[in-house]
Amino acid sequence: MLFNHFDRAEMPRALQHLLSRDPADEPAALPRRSFLKLAGVGGFALGAFPGMALAQTDAPADKPLGPTHQPSAFVEIAPNGEVTVTINRLDFGQGVQTALPMILADELDADWAKVRSRHGSNAGAYVDPMMGMHLTGGSNSIKNSFTQYRELGARARWMLINAAAARWKVDAATLRTAAGEVIAADGRKLGYGELAEAAMAQPVPQKVVLKDPKDFRIIGRPTTRLDAKAKSSGRQDYGIDMRLPGQLTAVVMRPPVFGAKVASLDDSAARAIKGVKAVLRVPLDRGAEGVAVVAEGYWPAKQGRDALKVQWDTAGVEKVDSARQLAQYREQAGQPGPRHFDADMAPLAGAAQKIVAEFAFPYLAHAPMEPLNCTVRIGADGAELWLGSQMPGLDGMMAAGVLGLKPEQVQVHVQMAGGGFGRRAIPTSDYVYEACVVAKAARAAGLDAPVRTLWSREDDIRGGYYRPMHLHRAVIGLDAQGRVLAWDHTIVGQSILSGSPFEGFMVKNGIDMTAVEGMREPYDLPMRLTVHHPKVNVPVLWWRSVGSTHTAFVMETLIDEIARTNRQDPVAYRMQMFGEKHPRHRAALQMAVDKSGYGKKKLPAGRAWGVAVHESFQSVVAYVVEASLKDGQPVLHRATAGVHCNLAVNPRTLEAQVQGAALMGLSMCLPGAAITFKDGVVEQSNFGDFVVPRITDMPQIAVHIVPSAEPPTGMGEPGLPPLAPAFANAVTRLTGKPMRELPFKLA
Repeated sequence: MLFNHFDRAEMPRALQHLLSRDPADEPAALPRRSFLKLAGVGGFALGAFPGMALAQTDAPADKPLGPTHQPSAFVEIAPNGEVTVTINRLDFGQGVQTALPMILADELDADWAKVRSRHGSNAGAYVDPMMGMHLTGGSNSIKNSFTQYRELGARARWMLINAAAARWKVDAATLRTAAGEVIAADGRKLGYGELAEAAMAQPVPQKVVLKDPKDFRIIGRPTTRLDAKAKSSGRQDYGIDMRLPGQLTAVVMRPPVFGAKVASLDDSAARAIKGVKAVLRVPLDRGAEGVAVVAEGYWPAKQGRDALKVQWDTAGVEKVDSARQLAQYREQAGQPGPRHFDADMAPLAGAAQKIVAEFAFPYLAHAPMEPLNCTVRIGADGAELWLGSQMPGLDGMMAAGVLGLKPEQVQVHVQMAGGGFGRRAIPTSDYVYEACVVAKAARAAGLDAPVRTLWSREDDIRGGYYRPMHLHRAVIGLDAQGRVLAWDHTIVGQSILSGSPFEGFMVKNGIDMTAVEGMREPYDLPMRLTVHHPKVNVPVLWWRSVGSTHTAFVMETLIDEIARTNRQDPVAYRMQMFGEKHPRHRAALQMAVDKSGYGKKKLPAGRAWGVAVHESFQSVVAYVVEASLKDGQPVLHRATAGVHCNLAVNPRTLEAQVQGAALMGLSMCLPGAAITFKDGVVEQSNFGDFVVPRITDMPQIAVHIVPSAEPPTGMGEPGLPPLAPAFANAVTRLTGKPMRELPFKLA
């Protein structure tokens, strides 16, 4: 494993805990003197905290606050009153660079028109305050930082008020704030920009009183994203756009079979191409070897790579074949294995009716619009990286290990990313490892320049770390009244956590918890769930909504099938199954039903309803869809979503997230939306043969949010899982044939 060469003491505390299973240490504290040193002249400046700070929790009243709770690292107020909020996450389309500033600005009483945002780094202030590590994932950004950013805003506001009180020589309790100003009882006003420097010298309060939600001015209001103008005008920069003086670009020829090495290399033609500076044999992720071409730009680097003549040594590495793999999975599904649920299956023998089903799900590529990239600059005293990273702390540690540096000598500048869906959060930091190896080799070859390692679209599609292939098998016994007596279920698929730092925490009894999330819940069913995790020479990773990408499809299509067997309406059957234990599921489904007109309006001829509801990442999304068949192919016309995520910080962003997630869910259904293997080689290479939805595939989508004032839950991923089963249930009503496979196959 690539983590082995790191000193565990340098890792985030959460990872130390996962690796050692020892109790977590006490959080580190930041004395006020240190805080003042970190604050800059002219306002609250970004603090230069050491890399990989320890996990932070709410500090006891008698202990100083830790870095994640210091306004200096998150709020900068310019003399003109402009407020810049640093976000502790990667924004790659989900809108946290607007939502997090909204949270802070509301408690700060800032003038929203003057609020800006920027990304953080691998500095310790920017760890997830609940996880204790740098992480954008698990739909945790708003959920885990909601209170943190409220408190940061409230602390900064308290410091501004006390600075004004000192200037006016009045009691701070007589002052109030509004729209970026401190206002005295007699009507005098001071702008935040005028007070910022003095506020910096105020002590940071331990405890602050937060607003009553009824007093929110910004939180909960539909708000245009701060990056909307830049993105809609083409002015937004991403990691791929990084340009440094003297910068070189590298592309890498990777082996066609994962884990293979270079047997022979003829690089004479590549070296002869104008602009090519070096051709380097380099180690790659998972023990493989590749060839990097370093040039003055992407085009000569690509031309150089195209001119390489490489013979590959594939001896000793498994050559996966998709058809053979499916047969092996089917065989393994019949074997005993570890169990997640273990209900009594004896009633199966006497069941009046049985449903027997097998489901197959392929590998899926993440395929973000911005391919992977990482720019590395190695200096005399350290290194800097520029990339869109979901885990900048781990990526910084990886860079330090490769470059022979200490973690604090590596600074990761997090860049806006054009999508990722999990691919920019890799425990092995594969593309960061590769970029650092290339930069180090280029420097050793005499090229003292920053190097941007850039992946092509084909590299991205063929580069591995896919959503795993899965097989599900179910045998369900029903009594004469259609009640479920026993449900025997088996899942076969690779573990995404095996061999990672998360294994000790999230693999229990040999079962990867991400593979079974979403099974059985929220239905009270007598289920026996057996899980097999075969070892396969295909690197796998989480994919937007993780295990729910397949478990939701299985559960919601089978629940529909049980309802049909009982001649019950699928909505009524689900409501009956929820009982009174799942009010959020009921509310989300009822919202989708009411807004869609399900059961009330008459559909055009040839159309059918489809329904599904699923909880993931503590949020519930229900879909009611309308579908038809055209030329033998399913067509999704309309999708109505009912969403329960507690408080919606920015309803406009939430709507966009559900729309995007629904479209990605639709992508799983379309013919051609699969990664397949032949003789160990990925058969797809670009959007011509790895299908993604086009604008003509996009249905009308209406998103409706269940009102709530409870603390928000995650919404980056929950909109995806129930779309495919809702669509499948509609198609089944049209064809009479249960859908057992993604992408859809009607023949």
